[in-house]
Amino acid sequence: MVDLEYLAFLENILTDNRKERFQQVLAKRTNHFTIAMEDIFQLHNTSAVMRSCEVFGIQQLNVIEERYTKSIDKEIAMGSQKWVDVNRFDSISGCISNLKSKGYQIIATTPHENDCDLDDFDITKPSALFFGTERDGLSAEVLQNADGFLKIPMAGFTESLNISVSAAIIIQNLMSRLHKSDIHWQLSENEILEKRLQWAKNTIKDIKRIEARYNAEHNI
Repeated sequence: MVDLEYLAFLENILTDNRKERFQQVLAKRTNHFTIAMEDIFQLHNTSAVMRSCEVFGIQQLNVIEERYTKSIDKEIAMGSQKWVDVNRFDSISGCISNLKSKGYQIIATTPHENDCDLDDFDITKPSALFFGTERDGLSAEVLQNADGFLKIPMAGFTESLNISVSAAIIIQNLMSRLHKSDIHWQLSENEILEKRLQWAKNTIKDIKRIEARYNAEHNI
């Protein structure tokens, strides 16, 4: 549970405009969909997908790092690393198990004999959307554990898109449809409080000194 007194203490440091902006953004955030990226080799793609998550309102980004470890390219992420939660996994199985335990169906974004066009995808179920490597696509392990397959319909000769472009198209489409639906997709009250606290801490300069002062005043 969030310490409401501590939250009020931190938010008192913020401007009214900043606090209002937090509320506006959080009203459009969701955990109904989440994104998972499997061993994406090129750093700028991971950062660009994070930026798309932030822009369109997806709160959780899952990064599998069995072979490649990532740092966020801050120039490409454009500050989105402050507002999106990044969950890191060192195995595909660990990521899939974690997401399934949270009630997500596993959706592989890849052409497949049982695939579904983006516009026909059922948005009612909480879904974890998996994106694969630039060269090889998703691994056999993800495909074998997938509950469904999703593709972007294409009309040209080229049969694939850059990972970050594919993610942006899919995220925008699904989030736009979600906002127009009667599905309860918003964050819970407690999730909103948790984000307000985290975002306040991410915003305040010299937060360690501020926290130390608060703890001293409250004998913590």
